[in-house]
Amino acid sequence: MNPFTFPNQTSFYSGKVRDVYTINDDYLVMVASDRISAFDVILPRAIPYKGQVLNQIASYMLDQTKDICPNWLIDVPAPNVSIGYRCEPFKIEMVVRGNLVGHSWRTYHSGEKYLCGQKMPDGMKENDFFPEPIITPSTKASAGHDEDISEKAIIKQGLATAADWEILKEYTLKLFARGKEIAKKRGLILADTKYEFGKLNGRICLMDEIHTPDSSRYFYLDGFEERLAKGEKQLQLSKEFVREWLIENNFMGKEGQTVPEMTDEWIKTISNRYIELYEKIIGETFIGESLTQDQTETKIMKALAKISIL
Repeated sequence: MNPFTFPNQTSFYSGKVRDVYTINDDYLVMVASDRISAFDVILPRAIPYKGQVLNQIASYMLDQTKDICPNWLIDVPAPNVSIGYRCEPFKIEMVVRGNLVGHSWRTYHSGEKYLCGQKMPDGMKENDFFPEPIITPSTKASAGHDEDISEKAIIKQGLATAADWEILKEYTLKLFARGKEIAKKRGLILADTKYEFGKLNGRICLMDEIHTPDSSRYFYLDGFEERLAKGEKQLQLSKEFVREWLIENNFMGKEGQTVPEMTDEWIKTISNRYIELYEKIIGETFIGESLTQDQTETKIMKALAKISIL
C-alpha cells in the first residue's frame, strides 16, 4: 500500500510497523500495517491481518482503560486505522514486568540481578512471578536499538521531571493491573507489556497501542503452575515465538546476520497466532477485512471531516 496524502497533512512517518500521518499538527492518523519487526529489524514478509488485529485489540484496550488515564484515541474508521490527538511524547517506553521472562530472564540468567536499577529477588526461576510488578523503562530510540534506563537516569537526563515520573509510574502500574484482570477473565496471564505516554495540553496521556501481541506477552493460565513446577516451557500468546525462531536460526539483528527464509507455511502460522490472541483476549470471532487503499482512504476522510479538522 502506498502512502496516503491528506488535506492539511503536516508530516508523515513510516515506522517499523505503523505509518503515521499528522494533520494540522494536532491530530494523528495511525495506519497499522501488516509488517512485522523483531530485534528492531523489519522482516521481509508481511503477516496477513496483523495490522487489523493490533489496531482492534488496541482500541478495545484503550476503551477498557480510559477511566484510569486519558488516552489519545478519537475514532477507529477502518479495521487497521486509528485517529487521535497528537501528544508530545516522552522519549521513554514504560516496560512493566509481572514475570521473569524474556529480556528480564536473559539478564537474570546471565548472573546480573539488577535491571534498570531494579533489584530482582534471589532464587527465581524462569517465568516466576515477581513479588510485585517491576517497571524497567527503556529509551525510545528514533533509530537503532532501545536501551534500558533507570529511574535516576531518566530524571537526570531530563526525559521526565520527578513529578511527571511519579504519574507515569502510577498510570503504568494501574494499567498493568487492569490488563492482568482482563487477561485473567479470558484464561490468560499478562506477563509483561509496555506503554508509551505523551503530554496533551499539559496533561499526561496514554499513546499508541496497548496490550497487543506486539507490545505484550501473554501466558495461558491453564496449566501454568504445573509447567512452572516441572520447569517446562510456558504456552505463550505473543510475538516472542517469532523472536525465538529467529534466535534458533542465528538471527538477532546484529551486523552480518541474515534473516532466515520465511516460508508461506510459517507466514500462515504467525498470522494464525495473531488471530488466536485476538479471539482469546476479545472473546469474539475474528472477521478479517481486506479493504482497498481507496476504500480505506474514503473511511479516513469521512472520519476526519466528522471531527471537523479538514
